[in-house]
Amino acid sequence: MRLISPGHMGPATVSKYLLPYEERVVTVRKHPAILAGSIAVTLAGLVLALLLATTILSGNGTADKVLLVGCVLLILRLGWKTLEWWDGYFVVTSQRMLEVKGLLTRKVLMMPLVKVTDMSFERSFGGRVLGYGKFILESAGQDQALTSVDHVPYPEQLYLEICRLIFPGKEDEGDD
Repeated sequence: MRLISPGHMGPATVSKYLLPYEERVVTVRKHPAILAGSIAVTLAGLVLALLLATTILSGNGTADKVLLVGCVLLILRLGWKTLEWWDGYFVVTSQRMLEVKGLLTRKVLMMPLVKVTDMSFERSFGGRVLGYGKFILESAGQDQALTSVDHVPYPEQLYLEICRLIFPGKEDEGDD
């Protein structure tokens, strides 16, 4: 399974962090379910503002303006969260795993594949229903920047692909 076709350069936000000799194996965005909390807060705020504007604060021009500003801020916050999700990637190369995230402050978390001593994934009930999971990475006695990656789409397939890179079998040794 290849989630990015060979020879495809991928997003520029990721390519600039890759070494010339690295082969990109997987490049995915986190599952959109990561936006569920922001969507819920926005919807709840909009419904609350609508209820207040039509009942208790009905006819109060100043309160209507304050509620409108609050609604706009909620929508802008959701837009920001969506842009952050859209610009973030989980990348697995032939040499390492990276998580690239952040709009104003770019964070690139990395763990070399050779440092990974154990990898597991877990799926909550919501993750099983919606199709995402969380990877937990362990290394030998060192703290690493990348220790877990949440909201990973296709977790079973990605888990197997990454394990194949970390622990190559006899049939994989000739691929390099």
